[in-house]
Amino acid sequence: MNIGIIGAGAIAHFLLEKINRHRHENLRISSVFVRNKEKYRLLESAYGVSLYTDLEKFLDSDIDLVVETANIDAVKTLLPSVLKKKDAVLISVGALADEALLTEISDLAHAYKHNVHLPSGAIGGLDLLQNAHALGTVTSVSLTTRKPARSLIEEDIDEAKTVFEGTAMEAIRQFPKNMNVSIVLSLAGIGIEKTSVRLVADPHIDKNMHHVEVIGDFGEATFSITNNPLPENPKTSYLAAMSILGTLERIGQKIRIGG
Repeated sequence: MNIGIIGAGAIAHFLLEKINRHRHENLRISSVFVRNKEKYRLLESAYGVSLYTDLEKFLDSDIDLVVETANIDAVKTLLPSVLKKKDAVLISVGALADEALLTEISDLAHAYKHNVHLPSGAIGGLDLLQNAHALGTVTSVSLTTRKPARSLIEEDIDEAKTVFEGTAMEAIRQFPKNMNVSIVLSLAGIGIEKTSVRLVADPHIDKNMHHVEVIGDFGEATFSITNNPLPENPKTSYLAAMSILGTLERIGQKIRIGG
């Protein structure tokens, strides 16, 4: 499968290393869409890709699918055009907190018969949540995210401090760079207005920690994840990067587990 990537940041470099540099058996990144071609010119020789600054030419290149690794603004401005021609994988799922955009993307995907894949990002257990909610009987989903204090607030604190408590919708509006997890959790379950979120700044930790609780007719489930940072960029979750690679590998499989 030939892949086109939007963006050239930490996650894009991770994918280029794992797929192109290591010569993945079934995947190949052939095109990369960037804003500044000269800035990223070395990617062409390092990974054997073609750079594009024109979206239409990028979409018309020899790619089967587009992976967005940029940011929420890129999803809002580029994804509608992408879905008219290609399937897509999104990492900046926080953009989908915009209900109008979510509706537009859903309508375009149906109209042009293309798929939108949302990797689980920095958490897991989404298959359990989706299965538990198959009959609409999950009654409560809550997420508590703890992050190193210095990554959330400027003030010096000695004890953990709750900096946000509310719905997933409010969380992504106030912390657009920190709460993608809450949106993908909401989309898998009871929605962004009903999913409860608490964000804690903790001066005693150096990794992001997520704790999810699900309650419904099926029973109760809890799961916790502690994320190591991506070695090349400590601001990016290693698991979030790996979730994209895992999603790409599963797309081409004839036998799939879970879901």
